[in-house]
Amino acid sequence: MGTNRTVHVPQLLETAREAALQAGKAIMDVYLSGNFGETTKQDTSPLTLADKAAHDIITQHLQPTGLPILSEEGKHATFDVRKNWNRYWIIDPLDGTKEFLKRNGEFTVNIALMQQNRPIAGVVFAPVLDTLYFGSQQTGVYKQTGGETISLLPLPERITIAKLLQKPEVTVIASRTHLTPETVAFTDQFRKVQFTTMGSSLKFMLLAENKADIYPRYAPTMEWDTAAAHAILHALGKGIYQTDLQTELEYNKPDLLNPSFVAF
Repeated sequence: MGTNRTVHVPQLLETAREAALQAGKAIMDVYLSGNFGETTKQDTSPLTLADKAAHDIITQHLQPTGLPILSEEGKHATFDVRKNWNRYWIIDPLDGTKEFLKRNGEFTVNIALMQQNRPIAGVVFAPVLDTLYFGSQQTGVYKQTGGETISLLPLPERITIAKLLQKPEVTVIASRTHLTPETVAFTDQFRKVQFTTMGSSLKFMLLAENKADIYPRYAPTMEWDTAAAHAILHALGKGIYQTDLQTELEYNKPDLLNPSFVAF
């Protein structure tokens, strides 16, 4: 199913949307039960019953598409195998496990459709908030909350750093309490800065909804943390750039760790 993009993307996006909604239900079952079954992975990050349940449900929905799946909670194919993938899925069944454990609701299900190592469609679902973001360049981008669906429109023209530097005030997504020296140095170039923060991929959705201007991230993230949101931002005329502010994040690398980035 490699070449005919226009026919398949809306259909694949709908499959991903349904997968995210069903995974969200399973996550909420665990969330409301209070029994998280928390364990620690090799990298010391937390893992819960919700992560596992969401992974299983999403893979069940996506496997019939015949496309390979790269999941945070799955067994990762070697680069020798992955490098030959043309179209595939990148998923994070529960982005923001720490937020989940804090019970603050700011966690998401992330599903990205990739083609030639570029995110071309994405779904970001926040189960507690009952808010779903999904879209691609072909379909447009939508936000669904409860029974209401609205269209998120791209800005008339792409925002540049030069334009942001001219603004009297910019809203920067960053942790108020853990500002890294690199983040401070980056934000010092703007005239006036208002900070805002949010958990998981919802940070990127603040950009998608034009509720924030820029998101500098000088801390480790993985490809599945950014891919779904990257597809949505790309469809809205925005991007996630490496620190040269020109080269977009790359995917399906030998090492799945992202470099530092700036999204705007």
